[in-house]
Amino acid sequence: MEFFLNRYRNLSVLLAAILVQLGLLAYQSRTGQDVRLIRVWAVGAVTPLARVIEAGRGSTSHFFHDYFVLLGVREENRRLKAELDRKELDNQYLRAQLSTADRAKSLAIFQATSKSTTLAAHVIGNSTDTGAKVILVDRGSNDRVQKGMAVITPEGIVGKVINVFSSVSYILLVEDPNFAASVVSEKHPSVHGTLKGHGTGTVSIEYVQNEETVDPGDRFVASGEDLIFPRGTPACQVTVARDGRKGKEIYAIPSGMNGLDDVLIVIEGVHGTIPNAPPADQTVHLLDPPGPDGPADPEVPAQGGARVTDLDRKVQSYRAIGEAEHHTFGDKNSPAPNYNLPPAASKPDDAKSGSSPGVPGTPSP
Repeated sequence: MEFFLNRYRNLSVLLAAILVQLGLLAYQSRTGQDVRLIRVWAVGAVTPLARVIEAGRGSTSHFFHDYFVLLGVREENRRLKAELDRKELDNQYLRAQLSTADRAKSLAIFQATSKSTTLAAHVIGNSTDTGAKVILVDRGSNDRVQKGMAVITPEGIVGKVINVFSSVSYILLVEDPNFAASVVSEKHPSVHGTLKGHGTGTVSIEYVQNEETVDPGDRFVASGEDLIFPRGTPACQVTVARDGRKGKEIYAIPSGMNGLDDVLIVIEGVHGTIPNAPPADQTVHLLDPPGPDGPADPEVPAQGGARVTDLDRKVQSYRAIGEAEHHTFGDKNSPAPNYNLPPAASKPDDAKSGSSPGVPGTPSP
């Protein structure tokens, strides 16, 4: 058989092809499909190759199409981004202009309602001194500006004039370490202190005794005692208040340092008012002069539960000594009592000395 196939290979292939063709013809007759087998073979053989070619052509077409489209989109994105940046700059400029207009309107309203004579000035620069908080404004001696004048905004204290030229002035800001101003608590008018800068965004209020009442959130205003800032001008708001070794440690945020584009220079200041409602527990009670049995108890508290300081006790002691020795306070001709003695020692014993309960050694009538 193998010899026959090798010898008649071509004939064997022809016979196999004829048999396959006959089988396919029989299948076509049985199924009733009017399709030529050669076409079926051709389609079956060509379809996979056609799919591969079409996939490659479609991918290549989409690649080049997307490439050129992306080039256009990239350029469009650049154009839109540049336009958006320009719009953002325009919006910032318009917001700055609107803020400036609102601030100028606020300054104009404040000038119209304030009793003090003020001069509007525009900030044109900052000082280059290291650590100094100084700004330059476009007003000078030609505009009646003088050294030492107060600089404020409707929100509060800004600083004071330290140097004046013909058309430019230097303003020392409230944040500068060399700045100081006398202030008083708006809530407790008896609490006075000195506002000082730290070179940062905060300030402190010094020389307030620990016995005074100061709470976070309290506002301090200018007291007018420094003869620079009109009384009642807002100064700062307390953020921290605690007892310290030499007095209260009070830190605050200045009121007038927001958005320094335009300021007001006080040409002629008029003092305003400070709330004069007495705070609670501020009544101080002074005892009567001590009697023959001895001095009053220095630990007796004041009326209303107010705290008595060492100074109050010392005043009571001096008053008792002066009255015991018949000293008239305020009279230069009255002999000065011996304040080194306690109140009890300054009072002679009537039974032993026979003197009057006044000046020692004076016989009783």
